[in-house]
Amino acid sequence: MAKDKIAYVCSNCGQESAKWIGKCPSCGQWNTFKEIRVSNDTGQMAARSAASNVRSGRNGEKNKPLRLREISSKDVPRIDMHDEELNRVLGGGLVQGSIVLLGGEPGIGKSTLTLQTILNLKDKRVLYVSGEESAQQLKMRAERLLNVERGVLSGNAEDTTNTHQPSPDALNDNLLILTETSLESIFNHIKDVQPEMVIIDSIQTISTEDVDSSPGSITQVRECAAALLRFAKSSGVPVLLIGHINKEGTLAGPKILEHIVDTVIQFEGDQHYMYRILRSIKNRFGSTSELGIYEMQQNGLRQVNNPSELLLTQDHEGLSGIAISSAIEGVRPFLVETQALVSTAAYGTPQRSATGFDQRRLNMLLAVLEKRVGFKLVQKDVFLNIAGGLRVTDLATDLSVIAAVLSSNVDTPIESGWCMAGEVGLSGEVRPINRIEQRIAEAEKLGFTDIIFPKYNMQGMAHRDFKIHLHPVRKVEEALRLLFG
Repeated sequence: MAKDKIAYVCSNCGQESAKWIGKCPSCGQWNTFKEIRVSNDTGQMAARSAASNVRSGRNGEKNKPLRLREISSKDVPRIDMHDEELNRVLGGGLVQGSIVLLGGEPGIGKSTLTLQTILNLKDKRVLYVSGEESAQQLKMRAERLLNVERGVLSGNAEDTTNTHQPSPDALNDNLLILTETSLESIFNHIKDVQPEMVIIDSIQTISTEDVDSSPGSITQVRECAAALLRFAKSSGVPVLLIGHINKEGTLAGPKILEHIVDTVIQFEGDQHYMYRILRSIKNRFGSTSELGIYEMQQNGLRQVNNPSELLLTQDHEGLSGIAISSAIEGVRPFLVETQALVSTAAYGTPQRSATGFDQRRLNMLLAVLEKRVGFKLVQKDVFLNIAGGLRVTDLATDLSVIAAVLSSNVDTPIESGWCMAGEVGLSGEVRPINRIEQRIAEAEKLGFTDIIFPKYNMQGMAHRDFKIHLHPVRKVEEALRLLFG
């Protein structure tokens, strides 16, 4: 038997090395190389051979070079997940033979979202492999998601002690639950069941016998994910992996795990808020700018089709430091509330804090406000918050940030019915933004009376009769003059 080989792998980016290195030459991080043991035994590839044994009718096929004109350009067939938000983030549905990684903090709702989705896929045979929960725990969660408690069904909130079995039509007979952590056993069950979709919850709990390390280690996660990828590509069965994120906010395991999979989606949000954001980080079959919004309720996750109405439910008339911005994430326009608080620095050094907004961009906007507009904020603490626990990356939010900061600084509220959208440049100009008509239409639909936007966008705007008053501006001073006189 050949002797095992020692190698070192960077836990941040997956870079391999024959010896230990203090600083990773690929990502530049220090002290990230971990020792792994690579087996040279002939049985090392058992997981790979097990994956190849479950191929569905493609054992004899071999790949060969094709000319570009010989390759079909038809759309990739997709599976409808019966969830508009999830379908949008995936690019129109789940692609057959793809492998998707769903990440998020512990307790954020990854398993709930997955189980809730596959309970509605009654026309697909789904194998749900759980390495963290027992079958009884999954059954209890499924019953809660299906509203089988007597009190929920009858509308009586007090009658929650007695439960009854769900009707046969309520449960999905094509959903098979497997509690297993061995990769070899999982492939054996896949061969027997022949599922049309496989769920792994979570990838950090799965291990293979041919790697001498504990589950969740770099080697285990990489080898198990690679074996599942070979199975998905060879059989055409989509695989959904659920993964945790570490304390730095990135997906646990080596960075190479994100390179292996086809799609990486992240479920994020503050546990103190009711909203959850499904964001696409990587997608080989669609756009990475899509966004899905859910509302966490007692009986599961509810899709939020119109987030603007939920984010603007509070009445802030007469309160300073609040501005409404018409933002766009992906293809969806919605209005977000920007809150700011400016106060005198109590400890000498002014503080700058931003929640849901880029901290460095806030510092840049404060410098523009001081240099171009003339408001001195050197000795002031500035706190910024995007209401609802959202994180907005749209640059058109700049104008509302400056308006909210100035409103709090002078303690003057912005009139109700006003919203704005515009990117602010370093010279104080309001730069043009994309898809202005959608932003205006969304504000008009929600009953706003006035909107401030870049004057340059008037050139490409189609002639359309808006009921909302349009206020095009070129500089930040013009926008502030409209708001505060």
